[in-house]
Amino acid sequence: MSGASYRISGAGRFSQAKTARFSFDGQSYAGIEGDTLASALLANGVHLVGRSFKYHRPRGILSAGAEEPNALVEIRRDAARKTPNVRATVQELYDGLEAQSQNRWPSLSFDVGAVNDIASPMFSAGFYYKTFMWPKAAWKSLYEPKIRAAAGLGVSPDQPDPDHYSSRYAHCDVLVLGGGAAGIAAALAAAETGVRVILADEQAEFGGSLRFESGAKIDGQDGFAWAQAAVAKLTAMDNVRVLPRTTAFGYYAQNFVGLVERVSDHLKAPGHDLARERLWQVRAKRVVLASGAIERHMVFADNDRPGIMLAGAARTYLNHYGVAVGRNVGVYTANDSAYAAAIDLKKAGVNVAAIVDLRDNPTGPVIDEARALGIEINFGRAVIRAGGKLRVSSMTVQPKNGGGERTIPVDAILMSAG
Repeated sequence: MSGASYRISGAGRFSQAKTARFSFDGQSYAGIEGDTLASALLANGVHLVGRSFKYHRPRGILSAGAEEPNALVEIRRDAARKTPNVRATVQELYDGLEAQSQNRWPSLSFDVGAVNDIASPMFSAGFYYKTFMWPKAAWKSLYEPKIRAAAGLGVSPDQPDPDHYSSRYAHCDVLVLGGGAAGIAAALAAAETGVRVILADEQAEFGGSLRFESGAKIDGQDGFAWAQAAVAKLTAMDNVRVLPRTTAFGYYAQNFVGLVERVSDHLKAPGHDLARERLWQVRAKRVVLASGAIERHMVFADNDRPGIMLAGAARTYLNHYGVAVGRNVGVYTANDSAYAAAIDLKKAGVNVAAIVDLRDNPTGPVIDEARALGIEINFGRAVIRAGGKLRVSSMTVQPKNGGGERTIPVDAILMSAG
């Protein structure tokens, strides 16, 4: 990690991958094949990626998956092929990708709409129904068009969609939703009995949390390597269909499940005969839900600043993509899982300014390891606010029962409420 780059040499699972050039808001950057747009932006030190819907507050990358609420961007291939509100954490990087931020003017770093944040007391919920009452004729000709223009985040293309989409029906004995360790094991167990199995996962690579669990072992081998070998075995079976980049969007009566597969959004130049997306309508005898869990965030003032993210996301960016989310990070937690993020970052050469733990006197091996690495741990304390504007610059800590405040300089805050 040197200069403007936050890429850790030798870290991640794509360290030998080819370089992929891309642009964000007209600025050219370099990523690597295997990156998502989010990991590539973080590798280049870009944390500010958007503005909030109503108050235009600065927004950064919070997560590393489909649960991402902040990093919504526009992906454009040409005038007709531009897609708003794409999650940067899901969009796979390809050479030549063009992305634009949304909901800002004239630029992301200087957004005139941010005045709404200053004037927020005037903009209570539903204020426009109570404010724009007169003259009556102005509602249709002036007020409503302006309000509608200000609403929403991205702008839809105004040309016909040139892509085509396909749909398929499928029947199986066992449908497994989720390609982590549990889902893969369930699919293997069912497939080895000879029944028809479909395994679907929203990510491009199977493995789930094994993608960032650096020390996980299954059957005596690295957890992610086990997952890759198991999926290769499933793919080779005639009675199994493996669907990466596939999201379940509906679970209906009699085990009828709707899936959408992203077929070509990750390709630089998809062929005209290739569908962009495929709808799968699946009827299964049994459905296994192995969709995993989503980490919860912590609550404190200004916890939406760019540079503040989930601890599990930081581990994903480090261990899977080889990217550090900061150079001087703080950790705020109420459980043990965030300690693993702090330990991994410390071992990778990132300074961990402090761990702030709401619990009074927890014990355990990860706490002992963090201490052995020289990481400062503050028990029974809370982060009460974050400093900084376009990116977090500090966290203010206070005993949870009240008392003196202390401000710790950081360039990222990793949080985990379990």
